[in-house]
Amino acid sequence: MAVGRAFTCLMRPLQTQRKPIGSTATKWTHPRPSALPPRRPISSTPRRPKQAADEPGFTSVLDNPPELVRTGRRHGPGLIILAIIPVTAFILGTWQVKRLEWKTDLIAKCEDRIVRPPLPLPSRVDPDAIADFDYRRVTTTGRFRHDLEMLIGPRMREGEQGYIVVTPLERDGDPGATVLVNRGWISKKLADQKLRPDGLPRGEVRVEGLLRQPWKKNMFTPDNRPDKKEFYFPDVHQMAALTGSQAVWIEQTIEPDYFQMLEWQERGVPIGRAAEVNLRNTHAQYIFTW
Repeated sequence: MAVGRAFTCLMRPLQTQRKPIGSTATKWTHPRPSALPPRRPISSTPRRPKQAADEPGFTSVLDNPPELVRTGRRHGPGLIILAIIPVTAFILGTWQVKRLEWKTDLIAKCEDRIVRPPLPLPSRVDPDAIADFDYRRVTTTGRFRHDLEMLIGPRMREGEQGYIVVTPLERDGDPGATVLVNRGWISKKLADQKLRPDGLPRGEVRVEGLLRQPWKKNMFTPDNRPDKKEFYFPDVHQMAALTGSQAVWIEQTIEPDYFQMLEWQERGVPIGRAAEVNLRNTHAQYIFTW
């Protein structure tokens, strides 16, 4: 009996703590902090940087009309130069058109003069009127003053150096009627008169040529030195004063004959020019250039 009571006393505390089957276990509760932020959902997409379009007040340039913005000075030198170039080209092109018309008319006048029969040259010629008779064929007679001969040069002809022979022509025994005659080209090796006796005609001769205004001196041509008989360009007034001639320039003409000119070149006979107009006319090229 005593044993039964002891067993009952031991089992009673266990029965008071027994819970029905299926009941949940005791949960341990911990105090949750109230300041913790809410958790964000986990995503595998990388976060993109913040852009201007994300701002609430953003306005696209496509939504606004274009505006011209000027900065700095109103017009720079580059813009001014670009504006001047076409204006300058137009002015120069127009000027070349006028020059082309002038040169074409001049060549036509000279060609009309050159086809006319030779005109007897008067004993006295007004130098100021020669421009109106440029390229006019004339003829005259007289005697060459070889003692007053002048050589202009050096001048090239077919790759060989030489000189232009200028000789005063005394007419009718009147020194006041003397004119200057460009007789033509001779080789440099025959510059000495003693080496070319065939090129020094004696007695009265007949000269046919063109009444001309000779070429002008350019910036590269040195000045004449008449004291040393060195002439680099035809200064008609200077040569006329040296020889007592009229300031009249005649270019003697010949009929071109190749074999005859070769013979004259060897003998030292001056080779004259052909009776033709040789004025350059390159204004059309300048018009297209500008």
